[in-house]
Amino acid sequence: MAEDSVRYPRLITPVGHVEPVPRRVRGTIGGHLVFDTRRALYGWEWPPYPQFSIPADDLVDGVLTDEHHVETLGAWSARRHTLRAGSEVREGAAWVWDATAPDALRGAVRFEWAALDSWFEEDEPVFVHPRSPYSRVDALRSSSSVRVELEGVVLAEAPDCVTLFETGLPTRYYLDRTHVDWSRLRPSGTVTRCPYKGTTTGYWSFDGPTTRHEDIAWAYDFPTVQVNRVAGMVAFYNEHVDLRVDGTLLPRPSRPAP
Repeated sequence: MAEDSVRYPRLITPVGHVEPVPRRVRGTIGGHLVFDTRRALYGWEWPPYPQFSIPADDLVDGVLTDEHHVETLGAWSARRHTLRAGSEVREGAAWVWDATAPDALRGAVRFEWAALDSWFEEDEPVFVHPRSPYSRVDALRSSSSVRVELEGVVLAEAPDCVTLFETGLPTRYYLDRTHVDWSRLRPSGTVTRCPYKGTTTGYWSFDGPTTRHEDIAWAYDFPTVQVNRVAGMVAFYNEHVDLRVDGTLLPRPSRPAP
């Protein structure tokens, strides 16, 4: 049974789990193709989400140079490599799995995500990390009222909302902007990306009577099609505000996540 502070399904994929990727996966740097495969594998180095491993035969010839250094990544070890494409050189950007990895992964290549300029699943860009096949993200309209307070100050009060359910994360309550007290918030330059929701278009902070609270609310004006119901709406971190849904104060989750 869930603890009072954890009112959402936990992530249950074990470290070391491997599954095939049914999607075409491509990666590029500096406008140069690094790999193009329909045989990628998911590998879970930690529970929240997997990394892609790419068969060596599906890499462009000559893009990897062995650095002759072994590192441990999650449950397995691998030889570190430099990535070269055109004039671009990215040291420590890739690892080739060794005999400690499952048979399906041995010899396959795991890339540092940020070392590539672009990742694609089919023809859609992917940001931050691969989407887990075991995670769901649902945005549902709700008639539940939502009130947001912090240090006794009401920051938002809405008669309804869009609830966003994402596996392994607290429920997020997205509110129409007309129900937010913008006189209490100041804009922030923070930008974050999510492989499931897209790129944020705004973050806001609150200077309370006693404390400055940074980046407590955000918005996606142009979210992914899967969660387009939250477009232009604003959500507050359950972890950092007092949030009442239908008059009931929700316990603050212990783990912050956007």
